[in-house]
Amino acid sequence: MASSSALFVSPFAPSFAAVSRVSYKPFLTQKLPFLRPLSLIKASSTSAGYSAAPVADKPSKSFKSTSWQWKFDDKSISIYYEEHSKNNSDSPKDILMIPTISDVSTAEEWRSVALDIVQRAGGADWRATIVDWPGLGYSDRPKIDYNADVMEKFLVDFINSPDSPLKNSANDLVVFGGGHAATILVRAAKKGLVKPAAIAAVAPTWAGPLPIVFGRDSNMESRYGLLRGTLRAPGVGWMMYNMLVSNEKAIQSQYKSHVYADPNNVTPKVVESRYALTKKQGARYAPAAFLTGLLDPVKSREEFVDLFAGLDGKIPVLVVSSKGSPRRSKAEMEALRGASGVTKFVEVPGALLPQEEYPSVVAEELFQFLQETS
Repeated sequence: MASSSALFVSPFAPSFAAVSRVSYKPFLTQKLPFLRPLSLIKASSTSAGYSAAPVADKPSKSFKSTSWQWKFDDKSISIYYEEHSKNNSDSPKDILMIPTISDVSTAEEWRSVALDIVQRAGGADWRATIVDWPGLGYSDRPKIDYNADVMEKFLVDFINSPDSPLKNSANDLVVFGGGHAATILVRAAKKGLVKPAAIAAVAPTWAGPLPIVFGRDSNMESRYGLLRGTLRAPGVGWMMYNMLVSNEKAIQSQYKSHVYADPNNVTPKVVESRYALTKKQGARYAPAAFLTGLLDPVKSREEFVDLFAGLDGKIPVLVVSSKGSPRRSKAEMEALRGASGVTKFVEVPGALLPQEEYPSVVAEELFQFLQETS
């Protein structure tokens, strides 16, 4: 089992703002003295004896990708989404799949699961919509003040707007989310802002890379603000982002250490796909918020568990825990085992992206849940 030493890495969520201990730590602490207290930590994961699918399968014949315009703060933000459905399907039911929030979040992580589910026989026909978050994936990346409330508003608008791609889903919409996305979804559902027929939370997380390791006292929050401001700044921001995030070695290291459970599944294709995302215009703004905890939907385990409890008896909820998750991530997932509001709890192989690393196994669990709840 491989492990690596990395800067700014929390096992709670797959951050790729990580660099080599040997290459960059001296530079960072000399040039950015406010980072000196931030020590290096190790993250590890275990391998599992399952085969993994490629990162981006060929789309089905009934595949389409397009964009939806999200109106936010007098801006029109182009949101990428794709739809998968069975050929000649009449009146399919809708599933919305939301990617895990990370520095290299992408709709690609759900594609193999979507293809698997929509082409299965038995029961209802399904149409899967995968959407990229604003500021991430293939969506536009404007320089806005990203935080958990902004991401929640986007999700609510995408589901509820009169011109939403999901406007015809009526009360049958099922939503699958990974990582922070799952927790933001559950938070919105608890507030009554969205009313899905069922929810699946795959490897759910709630804490960003820095706050969970170094805390949230006023001194550290000030340091996070400095770091965030530096990453968003012209010139030096791009330089720092290119060094920390837009770096193929860093991406590969993180995937091998805790994003995937089996380092052998981290292929050049995976790394190249994620690296390309870091070169998009405006790529650094949302990751700067994620890294420093602004995209965290809650501040504690108690709040995390309470979100799910708020759905008890209202919405069926499946929690998919991953066997090879890093220790801190695993502890939070385990806190949901038998918790109020969790209808079903299962374990699958993988670490922080089981839906991408082991899509057939995850798809099987999700399909069973669909049959049980539809």
